Amino acid sequence: MPLSITALYAGILALIVLALAINVTVHRVKLQVSLGDGSKPQMLRMIRLHGNAAEYIPLALLLMAIYELNGGWPMALHIVGIALVAGRVVQTGGMWATDMPNIGRQIGQSLTWLSLAALAALNLWKVV
Repeated sequence: MPLSITALYAGILALIVLALAINVTVHRVKLQVSLGDGSKPQMLRMIRLHGNAAEYIPLALLLMAIYELNGGWPMALHIVGIALVAGRVVQTGGMWATDMPNIGRQIGQSLTWLSLAALAALNLWKVV
């Protein structure tokens, strides 16, 4: 069984993670930080942008793939996939310019958590 829906969101989210990884390297050169954050708040923020995405996206994609393999509802996958992509983009935008809490970070992280919770619930519903 092909995983075409998961593949779509995996491709989009992989591009986001790649862009964030490149951004870390660009900031390392710009701020002259070879390892760690160099005690520079901007560098730390860029590292955490990438790290946050790397922490949540793989689990979400795994849950999407399992649900799709088990014959889950395609529309649910699209709804969660769109929410996850939107959450990652909004969270990145909210954290890009400042390390202070802001609405973008809150909405983006909430969408990410809701996506994970929805995928967990969908998978549990499928097997219980």
